[in-house]
Amino acid sequence: MLRVANIRVPIDQRGQITRALCKKLGISEQELLSIKIYKESYDARKKHRNFVYSADIELKNEQSILSKNLSWVSVAKEKRYVLPQAGNEDLRNRPIVIGSGPCGLFAAYLLAKMGFRPLLLERGADVDSRTKIVTRFWSGGQLQANTNVQFGEGGAGTFSDGKLTTNIRDVRCRFVLESLVANGAPADILYSYRPHIGTDYLRLVVRNIRKQIIELGGDVRFNSLVTSLKMVNSKTVGVVVDNSEYISAQTVILAIGHSARDTYHMLYENGVNLTPKSFSIGLRIEHLQQDIDAAQYGKYAGNENLEPADYRLKYHDNGRSAYSFCMCPGGLVVASASGFAEVVTNGMSYYNRGATNANSALLVGVTPEDFCSHPLGGIYFQQRYEKLAFKLGGSNYCAPVQLLGDFMQDKPSTSFGRIKPSYLPGVRFARLSQCLPHYVVSTLQRALRNWGKVITGFDHPEAVLTGVETRSSAPLRIVRNELMESNIEGLYPAGEGAGYAGGIVSAAVDGLKAAEAVIQKYAPSHNS
Repeated sequence: MLRVANIRVPIDQRGQITRALCKKLGISEQELLSIKIYKESYDARKKHRNFVYSADIELKNEQSILSKNLSWVSVAKEKRYVLPQAGNEDLRNRPIVIGSGPCGLFAAYLLAKMGFRPLLLERGADVDSRTKIVTRFWSGGQLQANTNVQFGEGGAGTFSDGKLTTNIRDVRCRFVLESLVANGAPADILYSYRPHIGTDYLRLVVRNIRKQIIELGGDVRFNSLVTSLKMVNSKTVGVVVDNSEYISAQTVILAIGHSARDTYHMLYENGVNLTPKSFSIGLRIEHLQQDIDAAQYGKYAGNENLEPADYRLKYHDNGRSAYSFCMCPGGLVVASASGFAEVVTNGMSYYNRGATNANSALLVGVTPEDFCSHPLGGIYFQQRYEKLAFKLGGSNYCAPVQLLGDFMQDKPSTSFGRIKPSYLPGVRFARLSQCLPHYVVSTLQRALRNWGKVITGFDHPEAVLTGVETRSSAPLRIVRNELMESNIEGLYPAGEGAGYAGGIVSAAVDGLKAAEAVIQKYAPSHNS
């Protein structure tokens, strides 16, 4: 197998790389035995707008190409994920995994694959029941404390754009993507320059992974909230579910997600070492997707071979940083509260990204110096502004909104222009400065002026701002050592909720690492 890089293909011929490849190599198509796309990217420079591919190929005479010593041709060498070797310590009880987001699912999946028959405990409902409950809430129904956009099968990522981009370089990433494809995700996530699967495919995939875990001997229990951690001499001995059921366990993987505030409190009270960390707070912004396409693609806007355009923005001034986060092309702003009398926003897209608006979080970083150094200080900080947003929105889970032009002048809006908000159950005009710290407001105002110079129309006065977004990452870290354990032996904090990941793929990778730590120490138990 040879890997050929920098194969450039015109936009109108997306995916049709055979001719371009053969021309680049100076060979006929008859000499090509097979071709497989390894990576796809998009060159957005105005003079170079085209797709760029790397491909793995088989030729009748590979040596003739290798002998030319071309810098963009190499022997394809793919590092593969190798399953860990099991240890030999006695494991009296099956390992417990708390939480069924990407971290918990992949931890349980690997444990099951290696014969450890894990017990996966999820506080919320299965994905099908959860979807009905969340949809009912968006339609004006009651918020459910343990089944909502943050809690339930699949975690917070289930109601998101399903982005699979990550900055980490780890062989486990490929294993995660291949496992997603094997369980129903589109195959193009293995090479796409912007891999995503959307909320619709995510629901299918998490359901299928759950079935795999069960088929491999694991158990998955929904509506099972872990309310207490039991330990003896700083060693894990079990958990209590719903304040009543005790389950013995030497090993517990904590994959609780970044919104499990009650669990954070329980861990703190049980002496688990927690430390506050930086996170971000801000708003959601909505534009018409067609306007973002026009600004980003120019004359190519509307081309069927181009996906709805996205963006990534950064701004730094006066010691504060602002940035766009979780940009959802053709998506929706969704009600994401998990606590009563609180308003939280997030973004969500379906796989086709076909909705009218583009949306993104616009966030400003905050540090423990902005709230307090108490381990739970970040939670109290988040709650303060979520409750203010709830009141501004009318105390009924509607969200406060403001047009960008009015936000810049700190005056209430009175009517919408071309851009209509997508947030359900509804919105209410308000001054968003009343539900954000003053330094966040001023930083965003300066950033918006700057970003209007970067993307034409980004600072359009009719763009819609919706408050507030507070859950971009965990507000604390559950301290762990190099063996993935906390200060409590047998307790393995992992994923976004533990403060060690950000996004679906990195959370899944961290879950694999936690499972590996258990597997490499213990032999599979034959006890129930």
